[in-house]
Amino acid sequence: MRADRLVSLVLLLRQRGRLTADTLASELEVSTRTVLRDIEALSAAGVPVYAERGRHGGFTLLPGFRTELSGLNHDEALALLTAGSGRGEQVFGLGSALASAMRKVVDALPDSHRTTASDAAQRFLVEPETDLLSRRLVTEEVPDTTMIEVRRAVLAGHKLRIHYAATGQAPQWRTVDPIGLVTVRDRRYLLATRSGADRTYRLSRMLAAEELPEPAQRPNQVDLERLWQERCAQFLSDGHITVLVRVNPARREDLLNTAVAVRAEVPDADGWLRLDVTYQDTRHAEWALWQLSTDAEALAPQSLRTSLRNRAAAIATRYRASS
Repeated sequence: MRADRLVSLVLLLRQRGRLTADTLASELEVSTRTVLRDIEALSAAGVPVYAERGRHGGFTLLPGFRTELSGLNHDEALALLTAGSGRGEQVFGLGSALASAMRKVVDALPDSHRTTASDAAQRFLVEPETDLLSRRLVTEEVPDTTMIEVRRAVLAGHKLRIHYAATGQAPQWRTVDPIGLVTVRDRRYLLATRSGADRTYRLSRMLAAEELPEPAQRPNQVDLERLWQERCAQFLSDGHITVLVRVNPARREDLLNTAVAVRAEVPDADGWLRLDVTYQDTRHAEWALWQLSTDAEALAPQSLRTSLRNRAAAIATRYRASS
């Protein structure tokens, strides 16, 4: 909405001083031409914004200018609540709304508190892209247009039409009743029902989405935490296999990266870790543990131990014959 963008533009200039048109365009996620048009609109409305020429030029406000612009709109309030609950600003397509909301919050602070808060914020880094000890995880991408439609349907309680590509199947259109959105390890899911049956959809597999005007068939209140636990339990019981495994602590993350879920973890007497790990099937479990070589040992089920032993024997035979 243009009104919200104009407010954000004024707040950016108030809080950061002189800014170029390119910087403003980047912050507001619009083109430079749009910024120039917005500057003209503000000037026409009596906001004292003017351009400074030269190498270090840009747009700035007259010193001392202040107005009440800090009211939050719906998306900005939702973004703050989502970020505060630990879900992160980019999870459900609310990144720009959170940035705008935070500018308004900072602007509402007294001058002395604003400086203190800004300095303090520079001392914290949350969820950087890389870690000291592990490789970067690939974040699943969801188009903004799809994310917006899904989010609107969830919040409005409307039916949702999605073009979904399930694993091993051709994409199909289907109409669902959305219940809620969940993010786990940078993967985003839509919890819904379809013709009354429980369904869980990964957002990265949605090729398109459309909010429908019809109301969704769903309860007025939902315990999303409990519902997610139930869906996970159902998923893990459908053909999956649970393996008791010992692993060298140095390879723990490698083990977890190949597993569907971890149900229990305790230290073993010799310093190794003992875990109950879930895999899609026996073939998946055999492949995953084979990657860890002697840094992991499957303790149960016996059928998996036998498969790994037979594979190791076949490899040993092959290389003994070659020599």
